[in-house]
Amino acid sequence: MSETSAEDVVATAAVAAAGWRRAGIAGAAIGVIAAGAAAGVAVERLTVGRGMRKKARLALDASGPYGSLRGLPGRAVADDGTELYYEVDEIEPDGATSRAGKAPAGSGPRRRRLFGSKDPAPLTVVFSHGYCLGQDSWHFQRAALRGLVRTVHWDQRSHGRSERGRAQAEGVPVGIDQLGRDLKAVLDAAAPEGPLVLVGHSMGGMTMMALADRYPELIRDRVAAVAFVGTSSGKLGEVNFGLPVAGVNAVRRVLPGVLKALGSQAELVERGRRATADLFAGLIKRYSFGSRDVDPAVARFAERLIESTPIDVVAEFYPAFTEHDKSGALPAFGGIPVLILAGDKDLVTPSSHSEVIADELPDAELVIVPDAGHLVMLEHPVTVTDRLADLLVRIGAVPAEAR
Repeated sequence: MSETSAEDVVATAAVAAAGWRRAGIAGAAIGVIAAGAAAGVAVERLTVGRGMRKKARLALDASGPYGSLRGLPGRAVADDGTELYYEVDEIEPDGATSRAGKAPAGSGPRRRRLFGSKDPAPLTVVFSHGYCLGQDSWHFQRAALRGLVRTVHWDQRSHGRSERGRAQAEGVPVGIDQLGRDLKAVLDAAAPEGPLVLVGHSMGGMTMMALADRYPELIRDRVAAVAFVGTSSGKLGEVNFGLPVAGVNAVRRVLPGVLKALGSQAELVERGRRATADLFAGLIKRYSFGSRDVDPAVARFAERLIESTPIDVVAEFYPAFTEHDKSGALPAFGGIPVLILAGDKDLVTPSSHSEVIADELPDAELVIVPDAGHLVMLEHPVTVTDRLADLLVRIGAVPAEAR
């Protein structure tokens, strides 16, 4: 098979866009997206053949260590019966983290027992991931905190190793409120006692807000600190995704319907996604990262995470974001240490949305990371981990020298 040229890419996108243009405004939206994606991969295709790109992806998939960390597995049950998968990284007496399939004898930090009283429940840091991702998106932070503090990583419903939402299988729309109740189920199963630190990226941060909205007493009684990473408290329908005005207006009008239609033809669309992997790679890179020099292995890792989310799941979750408004829940986090962090080139949840959260929580630490996009915790892992470690040091969860 002959290699595809840059002109072929643009021509293919143009043909697709032309077909969509016959559908009116939908064509404008798809045309903008298709043209942008084609431009993103055209230069690469001038110099790198399809076979070479495939070999590079296979090499990165085989050698990349990202997403390989595993903990003690568990399952929580949501209020609609959906099984939610989580993993716990415990602290062993010698300071090492448990990585086996079962808890070691005497797991937990070494503490002194007085008058027969049981050890106090340890502090637990709970990580909630974003849309179309999974718990492994916290790879670098998980690696850095292992052995220092107890952590829980979970997959949101219909993502990762969690079960497809049972209510959604019956036609019930998913909403951010449901995700907040899911997080409560995970906390009840994985960390029923002891202080908590909640860390959420994008949809994960919204999940934390929904938890606070439904269970403000839990925040008051148990949450020692929170970290919001690249997230929003509302008005996501106003985000322009870096598109021109005409393009973004078209996308806003037709994208929900387009996604719904694609979701109804999931098998066909998944084959199309595989066939146009390079086109999707260009889109993923544009909307995930802000810098040009992203480690190719990290970029490929992000592709794998996003590619693993079925198109029907992508479609059913999307409407929840335009409806999301949890600004009224933010005061529940007042009075505790709060970290708000975002990339300055985030096109999905712009840093201005983090600034809005900071305005509601004036005592919070606001960090805008230069040259960073939406997946800031993968793109600039040292910066994100450093700020999280500082938050944990401030509340006494880890010793200062651990930083």
